[in-house]
Amino acid sequence: MKKLVIGLLIFLSYVFIVGFFFTNKLMYIKKKSDKELIDRDTNFGLFNQKEFDELDKQHFTIPSQFGYSIKGSLIAPYDHHRYIIICHGVTVNKLNSVKYMNLFLQKGWNVVIYDHRRHGESGGKTTSYGHYEKFDLQSVVHWLKKEVDDQILLGIHGESMGAVTTLLYAGMVEDGADFYIADCPFSELEAQLLFRLKVEFKIPSVFIMPIAKPFVKLRDRYSIHEVSPLNAVQNIENPVLFIHSKDDDYIPSEMSQQLYKQKTGPKKLFIAENGSHAMSYINNREEYSKVVDEFFEEIDLF
Repeated sequence: MKKLVIGLLIFLSYVFIVGFFFTNKLMYIKKKSDKELIDRDTNFGLFNQKEFDELDKQHFTIPSQFGYSIKGSLIAPYDHHRYIIICHGVTVNKLNSVKYMNLFLQKGWNVVIYDHRRHGESGGKTTSYGHYEKFDLQSVVHWLKKEVDDQILLGIHGESMGAVTTLLYAGMVEDGADFYIADCPFSELEAQLLFRLKVEFKIPSVFIMPIAKPFVKLRDRYSIHEVSPLNAVQNIENPVLFIHSKDDDYIPSEMSQQLYKQKTGPKKLFIAENGSHAMSYINNREEYSKVVDEFFEEIDLF
């Protein structure tokens, strides 16, 4: 009996330690500082502090349905109704979106950049890899259409977790944008976590995932299984451009290929020759810009 109790205590301790360790890493992933983001993109020639500061920006604060504030900026130098919303990835913030903002400003689009929950200036206690973020994106879309006009031509561009957020939002009953650009998304959160467990920890998933999934449900009130762009993409009717770097070793490019195959209707796929994760634009600037133009032509935006 004593051995049974000791064994049970050891097992429960293992479950508790693994569950909290894994979910803490997931929910409270370490974020990059503003200085790190600015220094990195300045070194790449993609961020100019003086030019950014001089931009005419309309800053906004809107309520999330989860009780915190979402903060961002609208940059609208053009007197027309072509707008694009930029969704950044995990660990970064809207400063990471500036390079894409500049790209689309050059193409004649007004741009919205904003901070996801728990990033930058926005509130929120946890990161949910697109689950709660998709509803915040919905709030940003509603705000923009109310602020400007509900008849605007709207696109949404997302990178990494921002791409997942974009696809999950697009797959909701409300398909609120005219097109989407998904740069290096994962296909399913569970598949991505299994891949990272294998790469980073070299631990068989059977020792982690059966514990982690109920802990996420208990602590953050969503199911890992629900975070599935692969399911969401089946509901997307409007055009999607999928982008990924061939040698991405953080989120495999095969995941974008899966999503592309699953999507019906208008779509395009660009697998960049150069770059690691979330570096497709940085390392393939001319090709990236050209593919976006080709996508716009194919969906009759020019």
